[in-house]
Amino acid sequence: MSVNPYAYALEGRDPATVIAETPARLEMLVAKLSTAELEAKPAPDKWSVREVLVHLADCEIAFGFRLRQSYAGQSLLQPFDQDAWARAYGVYSASQALATFRMLREWNVAFVSGLTEADKQMPAVHPERGEMTLWTIVETMGGHDLHHLAKLERG
Repeated sequence: MSVNPYAYALEGRDPATVIAETPARLEMLVAKLSTAELEAKPAPDKWSVREVLVHLADCEIAFGFRLRQSYAGQSLLQPFDQDAWARAYGVYSASQALATFRMLREWNVAFVSGLTEADKQMPAVHPERGEMTLWTIVETMGGHDLHHLAKLERG
């Protein structure tokens, strides 16, 4: 498995810019959708738009913790089982998920904006992906955003 399984999605873009722009892109997408469209699943085993929003909010919790773990010198990152977390997705509304994502993302973007070049090189180890840096986490966030945005924008 790649250290950043979403590196392909960045296509050379600055991940800090991508993560800063994602909340507004999501809000523009969601504003156009009806409740039925938010809940529609593209396939039985795929997430609805609402569920993707909840997933992004959940991931922002995990990414924020990983950034801070690495920054604090606690290099062993904690993976999580997204499918296990998804079992609770039915209790969250799209508006809750989007508001939570926006708030957490703004907090994480502020954190990232204060990083020095030395901070960006702080080591981290993901048990499934191997050795990386704190900046790899930011790159993963950006690629993950673009991966999901591409699917949502295609409809």
